[in-house]
Amino acid sequence: MSGRMIKNENIFISGGCGFIGCKFAEMLADNNKIILYDINTKKNSYNYSSISKHKNVTVIEGDITEPEMVRNAIKDATIIVHTAAIVGVKKVIEQPRLTLEVNFIGTQNILKSIQNYKKIKRFVYFSTSEIFGGYVFRAEEEDNTIIGTCNDARWSYAISKIAGEHLVQAYNREFGLKTVIIRPFNIFGPGRFGEHALKIFIEQALRGDDITILQDGSQVRSWCYIDDFTQGVYNSIIYEDAIGKSFNLGNPINTITIYELAKMIKRLLGSKSKIIFIDATYSDIDLRIPSITYAKKVIRFNPCVELEEGILKTSQWYKQFVK
Repeated sequence: MSGRMIKNENIFISGGCGFIGCKFAEMLADNNKIILYDINTKKNSYNYSSISKHKNVTVIEGDITEPEMVRNAIKDATIIVHTAAIVGVKKVIEQPRLTLEVNFIGTQNILKSIQNYKKIKRFVYFSTSEIFGGYVFRAEEEDNTIIGTCNDARWSYAISKIAGEHLVQAYNREFGLKTVIIRPFNIFGPGRFGEHALKIFIEQALRGDDITILQDGSQVRSWCYIDDFTQGVYNSIIYEDAIGKSFNLGNPINTITIYELAKMIKRLLGSKSKIIFIDATYSDIDLRIPSITYAKKVIRFNPCVELEEGILKTSQWYKQFVK
């Protein structure tokens, strides 16, 4: 499929009703059959998407920890995109056991449900930038991953994703499964729900509420707009050289402190909100900036939406929810 369009495929997306799964499905729905498999099919991104009634899209409500449900849903797939996971720092800290079990056992169930490994043209596994630890500067794909202390529940998420990466790559080595690992770095854009700093800042600014920043706001992030990100995922499927590889997908040119991000949102939206600082109740990531040199070379990843443009597009979408 090197460099070609994805057409006439049966595509299974776990967590498919969520932000990234749904946005990726929008790229594919006109030319492929899509199954969105998700435990939450009610109040989520899917219900506000352009594919909510698309003739080529089927939604199946199911749990990735239930092997039989997964096996039945995935049986006709030729491409598998595995995004489903427990996410969000607060949820992870409150439910570390569930995080580990869902993220690892769910991945194991999906892999074991594949009847014919040669039939699968690509298995895309969504990992996380958090596997690099709390201080990530120009992280490259082959840099060592960090196993955080078991005394901090936050790291149960990263551990589950590291373990998933090893399992996925084992299937590539032992069975020839055509795998790709994606490590997202702070993806944002219209359609995102849940616990997410940029989303929260925009909603607070639109309402005129205080914009609340954890700690002193000196934490650094690189923000990648959803359209750039999903194009990177698409490219990881169409380029044969991607098989068996891992890719950091983010946008280093959109690097900014959390405090400067809050000020930018205030300015762009003409908001009267005050910026206030509150204590964090959990450990945070101080610095998170990827290197995307390898992704540019192998899958022609070229993010181009700058942060201000992305914020304006995103805030326009969130206005419908602000009273």
